Amino acid sequence: MKSVINRFRLYDALLGLASLGLMLFYLAQVQPGGFPLDDSWIHQVYGRNLALYNEWSFVPGVSSAASTSPLYTVLLSIGYRLNVPYVWWTHALGWVALSAAAITGARMTAHLLPHDRRLPWAAGLALIGAWHLTWAAVSGMETMLFCMWTLILILLAWREFDEADTKLQAILRRSVMFGIAAALTALTRPEGVMLVGLIGILMLLLRPQGSLKRIIQWGVGSGIAFILVLSPYLSFNIAQTGGLLPDTAAAKMAETAFLLQVPYLERLSTVIYPLIAGVQLLLIPGMVYFVWKLVMRLRREAKAAIYLLPLIWAIALIALYAARLPVAYQHGRYVIPALPALIMVGIIGCAWLLRDGRSSMPVRVIARSSAIAAALGWFYFAFGAGPAVYRTDVNIINQEMVASAQWIENNVSREDLLAVHDIGAVGYFASRPILDLAGLVSPEIVPFILDQNALWNWLEREEARYLMAFPDQIPGGSIHDSRLCPVFTTMGSASPEAGGSNMTVYRLAWDRQCPP
Repeated sequence: MKSVINRFRLYDALLGLASLGLMLFYLAQVQPGGFPLDDSWIHQVYGRNLALYNEWSFVPGVSSAASTSPLYTVLLSIGYRLNVPYVWWTHALGWVALSAAAITGARMTAHLLPHDRRLPWAAGLALIGAWHLTWAAVSGMETMLFCMWTLILILLAWREFDEADTKLQAILRRSVMFGIAAALTALTRPEGVMLVGLIGILMLLLRPQGSLKRIIQWGVGSGIAFILVLSPYLSFNIAQTGGLLPDTAAAKMAETAFLLQVPYLERLSTVIYPLIAGVQLLLIPGMVYFVWKLVMRLRREAKAAIYLLPLIWAIALIALYAARLPVAYQHGRYVIPALPALIMVGIIGCAWLLRDGRSSMPVRVIARSSAIAAALGWFYFAFGAGPAVYRTDVNIINQEMVASAQWIENNVSREDLLAVHDIGAVGYFASRPILDLAGLVSPEIVPFILDQNALWNWLEREEARYLMAFPDQIPGGSIHDSRLCPVFTTMGSASPEAGGSNMTVYRLAWDRQCPP
């Protein structure tokens, strides 16, 4: 296994070039460039402020814990410190993450199918061409970085079952490497802790090092490294929010709390639905066969359970979001990190099915048909549907959030307090004190975030002068509220064409008298 991880292979370079080419194809769809989410601009603001002011803030001088991905914030800040154009630096980070995920996936495939020279290359390409992952790589978000770390953690866990060196020094060296990788995963997305926990449970049950004493040594080494790397951020969160998680977690769950009244199975379908837009359904026969093959292997070798880890992780992540944050917006970006593991399981399972089903005509037909259909679908989504989706998403953000932010910068005094729901572009292009209707940098509203009367009272008490929002983001949802005096509407075309609306900036008339 050591050679599988450390040894350079030709497909490493080829996969890096392939990911670069496909990302450039996506980026060429939009001129000028931009990002497909307003949250991408939130990351840019935090990264820029960290670089310029050495502070963790959205509004300069006001410390806040609204960055869900501290590692990504730090990486973005490096680009600002080096004076690299932020668009280039951000997409370079996405390219590294996509390439590393593809290379790691290829190594996972080579580990389970060591005699097949072509399949690792195909598996890496499948990850690159899965449009959700390419979209994530060019989104300006931490999603692809998190995908990368989850695959690396799984591969490091697999390595423990193949290492013959059980001396204390070797165990501690590997455990520290795992602990650091685990901490970086959690610093990229907090739900990474769940994958770390799953690996810890499997390690304790299966004991790949050979004895309880050795697994304790490995666990202590991993735990110390994990805590040392993670503790500064946890300390900051405790001081800032009183808890271990950033403000975003409480705000988003409070804003969507009403969804938890829906039956769990319905919430589960809501979370899963965005992920089926691709070739994933065609890999289901492979996923099923992968599970069956390993279950058969478990009868004679209990340690084979570790190879079920990718599937266990993907199911656990989807189940967690269905339980706590059952939303499907932005192509299911919260559960996109489940896709790399599912794709790897499906591809490996399909390869096993093709190999083992040669003697059976029905099995051979099903397996080959699925493989051919998946390959054709890969080309369609990689070069057709995926880039079109990205183009639409970026155009919406540019025409609505960015355009509104630039109008505010040019037309609204910094002395006039602004209330905003989508804060990212405003924070980047029109930096000023704001009231955040989503609660990310105004956590005080979380207890009444769904109470329209309380929100209006809060805005009036804080003496807000302007409100920037889509119609469904206005407290109460009525654009005819007499307190709203429209002063700017974007008139962008991309959002209405996609079934949405235009962003509007309102002057707030607390006397309910708009000027003529």
